[in-house]
Amino acid sequence: MSVFSVRRLLAPLVAGALACAAALLPLATAAPAAADGTGDLSLAGATTVGIHNTYDPSAYPYLADALDNGASLIELDTWVDIVTNEWKVSHSNPLGNDNNCVTATDASGLYSGGANKDLGDCLDDIRLWMGAHPGHGPIMIKLELKEGFDQTAGMGPAALDALVKQHLGSMVYTPGDLLAKPGGGSYPDLDTAAKAGNWPTRSALSGKVLLEAIPGTVEQGNPFDHLWTDVEYADYLRDLNASGNVSQAEIFPSVLNAATGDPRTRYTDTTIRPWFVVFDGDAATYVNGIDTSWYDTNHYLLIMTDAQNVTPTLDDTAPSVADAQARVAQLAADHASFVSCDWQGLTTVLPEVLPRG
Repeated sequence: MSVFSVRRLLAPLVAGALACAAALLPLATAAPAAADGTGDLSLAGATTVGIHNTYDPSAYPYLADALDNGASLIELDTWVDIVTNEWKVSHSNPLGNDNNCVTATDASGLYSGGANKDLGDCLDDIRLWMGAHPGHGPIMIKLELKEGFDQTAGMGPAALDALVKQHLGSMVYTPGDLLAKPGGGSYPDLDTAAKAGNWPTRSALSGKVLLEAIPGTVEQGNPFDHLWTDVEYADYLRDLNASGNVSQAEIFPSVLNAATGDPRTRYTDTTIRPWFVVFDGDAATYVNGIDTSWYDTNHYLLIMTDAQNVTPTLDDTAPSVADAQARVAQLAADHASFVSCDWQGLTTVLPEVLPRG
């Protein structure tokens, strides 16, 4: 019987006693940020491993399982439901939740109860898990807004920020945190802050999460949608900073898809370019002729997806441990900040933290 099964059997015995639950939960394979000496690495100076579509019940029975297995990046596909005013979490159903999130009130409830909850419950699951693992390193929460925001229905960037704040509270490392200078004052934009190396160490980010938002597949395929998630959130973030309210922002907008040079030049509005310091795209494209050292030199976060498709290709879900470790090391050398894959069962690979570059 696996350690995760044992924990689920014990959970009813410790319901309502968070301290006991916290004592049991560290049996998971995930390691604290500084346990192996990597805690002194800057967030932008490390390479970690994440799981694609973490919320999918076929990947994990419960969202907390992905965190137990060591994933440093988890992905939640989100839809706006203007009828129920709910942020749904599902891969392909815009009208219903289809996921492994539960309604838990303490850490002992993360492995039981009905699933298919909304984004708020998924964030609660993450908060409760992180609270039971106070020494755990930072986790990136990747939000794919499948059909984008709907500001006309009151479900725009500000509403999403409010939801994140409600469910994750002070656990979030925000754009405003990156802007803040250690000695007081602030940088004028995220680009300047990143280039100055203002990212904290992984140890300083223990117990913290970051969120990135990318345009969704439905949004990108909609010929009538001319304001994608990346631009809409960057507009909002720039304006918050200009009005002195950048502390309200909870999310880093991400430049989606690998491209040569500075991919921010795609944005015709030059005023939003300095508000992108997170980049997300296909690993095979990044390592096939793109100078990824540019991201590392400027201390930008670089998420490389579909790690298995880099030549020579690996099995999508179950490569050998040795091959998976070699691929993570290869992409770390190629300046990835997060290596994204579908290797759910490789519990010795997912917790890896390597120096970047």
